[in-house]
Amino acid sequence: MNFDLDAKYLEIQQEARELAQSVEHIACEADASSELHPGMLEALQASNLANLMVPSRYGGRFEEIDPLAICLVREALMATSSHLDSLFALQGIGSFAVTAAGSDAQRSEWLPRIATAEVLPALALTEPVAGSDLKAVVTEIVPGEHGFILNGSKSFISNAGCAAFYVVFAKEGDSFSMVLVPADAEGLSVTPTPELIAPHVLGEVEFSNVLLTDDARLGPAGKGMGLVLSTLSVFRVSVAGAAVGLAQAALEEAVRHTRTREQFGKPLSKLGPVAQMLADSWTEIEMARLLTYRAATMAQSDPAATLPHSSMAKLAASEMASKVVDRCVQMMGRWGLVRESKIGRLYRQARPMRIYEGASEVLRLGIASELTKIVP
Repeated sequence: MNFDLDAKYLEIQQEARELAQSVEHIACEADASSELHPGMLEALQASNLANLMVPSRYGGRFEEIDPLAICLVREALMATSSHLDSLFALQGIGSFAVTAAGSDAQRSEWLPRIATAEVLPALALTEPVAGSDLKAVVTEIVPGEHGFILNGSKSFISNAGCAAFYVVFAKEGDSFSMVLVPADAEGLSVTPTPELIAPHVLGEVEFSNVLLTDDARLGPAGKGMGLVLSTLSVFRVSVAGAAVGLAQAALEEAVRHTRTREQFGKPLSKLGPVAQMLADSWTEIEMARLLTYRAATMAQSDPAATLPHSSMAKLAASEMASKVVDRCVQMMGRWGLVRESKIGRLYRQARPMRIYEGASEVLRLGIASELTKIVP
């Protein structure tokens, strides 16, 4: 077992760190905005890292999308800016159904522009009444005169309002399908989502009698749930990478503070309770990092079969990040409570990670279900 990253991954990691460093001066401004920050988009475009999100035949870097490479990039970007991390991640999350099941025409039209971040995609799953329980969606596809008609509402959709197209999960008869809807389709409208504790580019998307032809389908009718699971198989573990990056950044802020701040005649880092929190935090980050890298490596060969491990990594890393950043705020005392400080941003950003792309409680159900199948 070799726990060291090879040269290819070290190069990608360095690229991501350089990108993160280049936007540090605008990170606070961007992370406070629920609208697309042009400086962050320009930086992502210039970096060429979005080409990790599509196969090489459509302008991507590798023959197939590499979950470990994506994890490493998200780890570096999230340590500096959640806005940039989200922009990068959604290039893949929003377009993967096109990669996996799109027609040659759909792939040729959209994927090369995804690879350069010329256009942004959006994945429309969540609805006002359907969150973790995707089988409860009511957005519906029904036959039309020249194809089919899409009606319904999607809620809390990342990139809504700035996406060039929406990959939409909808009910069709007794099953579920995926369709690609251009942002300029007649009957599609976007309104703002209520502001989150950690601002994010989100919107409510309404489909009112949107007319689509059969070539808007992504894969066969009734196979939409499989496409959702395929997307999660490849990208869920990357959330764990982002969580590790966030926790690492928080710990580094706490180390800088406790090393220089003196109380009771010595640096805080030399006081027993603070030293224990530092040690526990570093240990937990390293445990989560190893689990994340292993799950991402496993997902390279068979993402669907290794989804339970990706779920474990996402669960462990997101829960760890919340604990670590909370400890870091505690160690920094009043300095940890300053709203515009980096640690303040990290504290707010850690909380949503335990909810999106699989709430911790739902992940535990899936992990336990898988465990009961494999134990003889």
